[in-house]
Amino acid sequence: MIDIHSHLLPGIDDGSESMDISLQMARDAVADRITHALMTPHHMNGRYTNHAQDVIERTSEFQATLDEHNIPLTVFPSQEVRINGGLMTALDEHDILTTDAQGTYVLIEFPSDDVPTFTMDMLFQIQQRGMVPVIVHPERNTRLMKEPQLLYDMVSRGAYAQVTSSSYVGTFGKAVSTFAEDIISNGLAHVFASDAHHIPGRSYEMTAAFNKLRETHGGEMANKFEENAKALVNGERLSRFSQTPIKKKRFFSPY
Repeated sequence: MIDIHSHLLPGIDDGSESMDISLQMARDAVADRITHALMTPHHMNGRYTNHAQDVIERTSEFQATLDEHNIPLTVFPSQEVRINGGLMTALDEHDILTTDAQGTYVLIEFPSDDVPTFTMDMLFQIQQRGMVPVIVHPERNTRLMKEPQLLYDMVSRGAYAQVTSSSYVGTFGKAVSTFAEDIISNGLAHVFASDAHHIPGRSYEMTAAFNKLRETHGGEMANKFEENAKALVNGERLSRFSQTPIKKKRFFSPY
């Protein structure tokens, strides 16, 4: 499997604190059947800035260390980019890494509790540059939970979305798992990723997520999710699904 979103590089964000931890996380990834992974440290999120060239160099160093320890994981440099007012300037200055060497797909993160008012305009500007935004872990955004129409609008206008495997299988709780299922069942998700961090009680759950997806939605969708991960790394076209707005559930008091 290919993991398009992970935080394995040591000491540069909230993912891994040391090389020893990074190597153990890599072993855990391999144990979960992951063979290739994008290194996607946080960039421009108000806390971490990881410039493109630094990520490229650190990823190369990490690959060398993986090879020295005979860990069969191939890693590529990328970033998880927070949407912000400086994003277009960073793109123009070539400080944004995409998921592919062709410069097509960019991983876009929102604040955990909001979708900025300029989001639609900025996603349009990204597309005007010939790039495609991929919204990461929308299922954990509390604003999108309350206003899922926003996600539908983004996807229907050309964006893609990545659901975190742990979210789907329930690690973040029932509300997140339910919303992840809503996103998938309405055709608004296109790929799984681990979003791996070194956090107690949180492990790689890609295999578990794919097993649940096959059980719930069938092998064809699961295969497309796998192919989409490969397409993101190779700069190829992703499969889409029939998109429908998520209906907000109404809760009626019995009294």
